Amino acid sequence: MQPNDGAPRYRFVDREPDDYPRPDLNPFLRQHREMGPPALPAYRAQEAGGDWDAIFGRAAPLHVEIGSGNGFWITHMAALHPEWNMLGVEIRFKRVVMVAKKLQTAGVSTARILRYDAFMVEELLPAAGVAGLYVNHPDPWPKDRHAKNRLLARPFGELVTRLLEPGGRLRIKTDGGGYIDEFSEAIKGLPLRVLGESRDIARDGTPWPDEDDRVTNYQRKFYEKGLPVYALWVEKPATP
Repeated sequence: MQPNDGAPRYRFVDREPDDYPRPDLNPFLRQHREMGPPALPAYRAQEAGGDWDAIFGRAAPLHVEIGSGNGFWITHMAALHPEWNMLGVEIRFKRVVMVAKKLQTAGVSTARILRYDAFMVEELLPAAGVAGLYVNHPDPWPKDRHAKNRLLARPFGELVTRLLEPGGRLRIKTDGGGYIDEFSEAIKGLPLRVLGESRDIARDGTPWPDEDDRVTNYQRKFYEKGLPVYALWVEKPATP
């Protein structure tokens, strides 16, 4: 959406630190803006207008993790795939700083952690220009009255369809088997196809090559409890 003056209008509003009632109560509010790459404040991404080649300083396939949590997964994957531009998306100030520090400590220069609302990030991403999307252990919102809050639903499937380039793929890992089943049902009729699924990664492995993966913190916790972790691999076919 464009205002009359031609300047971009964003649905996600990134407030200045001093706009918060008591900004000093959260030291990460300012820190995530001041530390520089790999931390990427929302306003900087907005100013770049979605020019990810400029943000990364190079042209490379863009891979996006929705909800980077503590940053172990994106740090591992960025080190494993230096040929990718890796973007993590997180809304919490502290987590953005935590992930950025992990990337710095690992010496990874091909990844950024963006503070943004995952439900609004489409306004910054190129249509049909994302090579890979990744979702690890989204909040399952198990109660029926909270179902509207679940990420893995039809609207997200439609978003995946718009963002993935032809041949692009989505990987999901979750502790909720029903969540996988619901999403598989929700994307029926969309130009997406399920490449494979796992009902227990520890027992059966991932549907994608196991060596191209990282055990997440949540995943390890469920392993320790003897509980299954599920996976789903989805592709936007290169040809209809």
